Amino acid sequence: MTTYESELKTISSSGEMVFDILSNLNNLEKIASNPSFTEKAKELKYDADSCSFAVDGFGRIGIRIVERSPFSKIVMASENAPVSFSVDILIGYLSEEESTLKLLLNTELPTMIKMMVGSKLQDGVNAIAELLAKSLAGKL
Repeated sequence: MTTYESELKTISSSGEMVFDILSNLNNLEKIASNPSFTEKAKELKYDADSCSFAVDGFGRIGIRIVERSPFSKIVMASENAPVSFSVDILIGYLSEEESTLKLLLNTELPTMIKMMVGSKLQDGVNAIAELLAKSLAGKL
């Protein structure tokens, strides 16, 4: 198993608020129009527990929330994706009005594929963490 870990992001919002927003995928509606998101992900479909989207050159990807640990962790697993993976969203407490966010992408990749796409996956994890942090700081 290979894990790609985002940089730790600080958010000017409580951990409870961050958890409440990220644990309900219907809230994607609020970031779905962000150009940083729409240039990478197309045909977004979602409900409270799952979402799917198309990525150029990779195909359709689906994810479902499989674990919610209030105010600290959300785990999502791939569904009908070309490669099996999971994403852990870790939320940390700094103060009543400040929290942290870190993403962990866990996947099994053959060595050759890992060499070809590993840096792109790392960049992608960091870009998603940055997008979420900016969106959450503005309270979506």
